[in-house]
Amino acid sequence: MPPPMKQCEYSQITTQSSSPMESPKKKKIPRKKWEVFPGRNKFHCDGRIMMARQTGVFYLTLVLIVVTTGLFFAFDCPFLSVTITPVIPAIAGVLFFFVMGTLLRTSFSDPGVLPRATQDEAADLERQIDIANGSGGSYRPPPRTKEVIINGQTVKLKYCFTCKIFRPPRASHCSLCDNCVERFDHHCPWVGNCVGKRNYRFFYMFILSLSFLTVFIFAFVITHVILRSQKTGFLNALKDSPASVLEAVVCFFSVWSILGLSGFHTYLISSNQTTNEDIKGSWSNKRSKDNYNPYSYGNIFTNCCAALCGPLPPSLIDRRGAIQSDTPQSVAAPNGITTYGATQSQSNMAAATPLLQSETSPTNEESHLPGKMTISSPCATLTLGQPTPPPSTSNLATEAILTDTMPLKEACEGHHFLTPEETPSPPGMLTPGTPLTHSHTMHVLNAVTQDSMHEDSVRGLVKLSSV
Repeated sequence: MPPPMKQCEYSQITTQSSSPMESPKKKKIPRKKWEVFPGRNKFHCDGRIMMARQTGVFYLTLVLIVVTTGLFFAFDCPFLSVTITPVIPAIAGVLFFFVMGTLLRTSFSDPGVLPRATQDEAADLERQIDIANGSGGSYRPPPRTKEVIINGQTVKLKYCFTCKIFRPPRASHCSLCDNCVERFDHHCPWVGNCVGKRNYRFFYMFILSLSFLTVFIFAFVITHVILRSQKTGFLNALKDSPASVLEAVVCFFSVWSILGLSGFHTYLISSNQTTNEDIKGSWSNKRSKDNYNPYSYGNIFTNCCAALCGPLPPSLIDRRGAIQSDTPQSVAAPNGITTYGATQSQSNMAAATPLLQSETSPTNEESHLPGKMTISSPCATLTLGQPTPPPSTSNLATEAILTDTMPLKEACEGHHFLTPEETPSPPGMLTPGTPLTHSHTMHVLNAVTQDSMHEDSVRGLVKLSSV
């Protein structure tokens, strides 16, 4: 009965070679512009959310609004909806969602960051500045301001040494975010972002709606405590609703600053100014009698419509766009040669590929097997200038090969070599102590063995001559 067939085990054969010459090219995913953005900003959701790095106060703002409103819905709204009207919690809910929406819109949006100049643009701008300054005998620093006329008023454009641009009118560089912002108003830590041209309207609606929400909660918390104290007393009312005390304290200390901030920005919108311009007094009459605001329309209603109802300008930085690499990058190869337009993997592949030799080197299996013997050609064909071994061969093995091959040229002259019929038995039949050696390109017999064979042949010739 034939033995049962054993189940064959198959091993997966890898078709990819480990040689760097045959390694497949990996498709590189293009990087987005927000990943290499030079400003001090944080990005989330693949660049859709843009904020400043200092966001601790912003989270405090969220906690204060959410906790205070949550306590009002949990402890005050049930009593007020039954005692007065259920419209109170509905109004509070609408105000809360409007406040949160405008806050997140202000915090997560681009305030109007201006893109920085490229190297070519910066060099061209420096050249224009030098030409405008002139080349006199004594060097003077080039002027870093320009003057433009807007509605009859002279406005200076300052040069930004960080962004390498002349800032447009009403723009300023934020030291916290390290960006030039168009129509810069101020950097607000409470919203965790700069306030500029693209998010000022949302900031104003946030502080205005927050003022209404704070006043609304504070007023109805006091109403709740008064109505409950009329039934059970003031101390018992505080014991029955301790959260109302906390809400009243928070709203009392925050309502003044919020109302003052809302009133101040209402004045700025009505006169079409920014916080930065008002603090510096850019359009104040104290500077000169002819100084006036060139951006004001002369009408409060028109100024408010221009600030709150005008078209929203697009973002100029394109933070979610892919980076286009048009210029070749210089890559330093390991051998010290700089290659242009090559990737790092290609440079490593060129360095790892050995130079082609005129003769193939013996493999590890052939070079160090004991008892292996082959027929060699006459020693006169050997030359001293042998090809150098590959970089993987150690220096010790190279020296041993040279010491074995170089004396053979003198020792092998005039000696008799074996014919194929006189070849000894296979390597497995040889005794373990048989002295054999090999060279870099061929295997030859040891010189001592050849001398003994030469003596045997001479003795045979002597016997024949005597016969």
